[in-house]
Amino acid sequence: MNDTKGPSKNIPKHESQHISEHKNVSRCARFSPDGRFLATGSADTSIKLVEIAKVKQMMQPEARDGPVRPVIRTFYDHQQPINDLDFHPQNTVLISGSKDRTIKFFDFSKTVAKRAFRVIQDTHNVRSVSFHPSGDYLLAGTDHSIPHLYDINTFKCYLPPNFLDMGVNGAINQVRYSSTGGMYVTASKDGAIRLWDGVTASCVRSIDGAHGAAEATSANFTKDQRYILSSAKDSSVKLWEVGTGRLVKQYLGATHTQLRCQAVFNDTEEFVLSIDESLNEIVAWDSLTTELVARWPSNHIGAPRWLEHSPVEAALVSCGIDRSIRHWT
Repeated sequence: MNDTKGPSKNIPKHESQHISEHKNVSRCARFSPDGRFLATGSADTSIKLVEIAKVKQMMQPEARDGPVRPVIRTFYDHQQPINDLDFHPQNTVLISGSKDRTIKFFDFSKTVAKRAFRVIQDTHNVRSVSFHPSGDYLLAGTDHSIPHLYDINTFKCYLPPNFLDMGVNGAINQVRYSSTGGMYVTASKDGAIRLWDGVTASCVRSIDGAHGAAEATSANFTKDQRYILSSAKDSSVKLWEVGTGRLVKQYLGATHTQLRCQAVFNDTEEFVLSIDESLNEIVAWDSLTTELVARWPSNHIGAPRWLEHSPVEAALVSCGIDRSIRHWT
């Protein structure tokens, strides 16, 4: 991970396919841990569940037995736009966080269920959600500056014992657990990337001004939990060392200053992907050399506002202000 010399890898050119669209802006997307399903959430308050096998079938030119419909469920149970989604690590349960201050639980094994079977009522706009790897806890990043940790069996909410003295400001744009659940990370509107202890819920490291004065829009761990990838409205993507808080890499050359832009690794973590709003492109860097190795027209009308990569294969999804959902392979 040190200053890597040598040639950058080439990422294969990806082609995209329009798979569905919402009635308003497509705001967020999430793959299931096994990569078999994709959920998307919209400003129209709906959630669509897509079966990836049907997307692949749809992309085969010989599939001519009539149209393939990759959307297998649509859920309507929120009063305001959907901000984030996550899949339970073991069960057929999808959760959503919304501006209506709720987290809702949907069982997608039931073919006719359109509404949630459980609801957590939060006190703030729920901007981000993340399941603990055990499936027994979830995190909510909200307009409150401290992440809300819920026991999903009792719905009890835990906050750090000293949270009033922490001096933390700014709504949370994203919260994500590490692969073992021993830590979680937040990206906040005050520009800080914060690392939290998964057991005590206390903040163990705050990287203040991680992106200057710009608000941090995304943060997630590498699979080995040694690094955090973050992005912000200063048009930079950065890689941080968890153990020291040291900046290890910077990925530059893409403009993102307006939308809540995501930076993500591909499934092998060889590449970092993000969005260039000004050129309406999806961009990719070699994660080791930091060289920008690909630019692809997004095929959205207006820049995409969300990017998510499959955890198991070379596929990603983009969601747009043009309401559309595109699958890339």
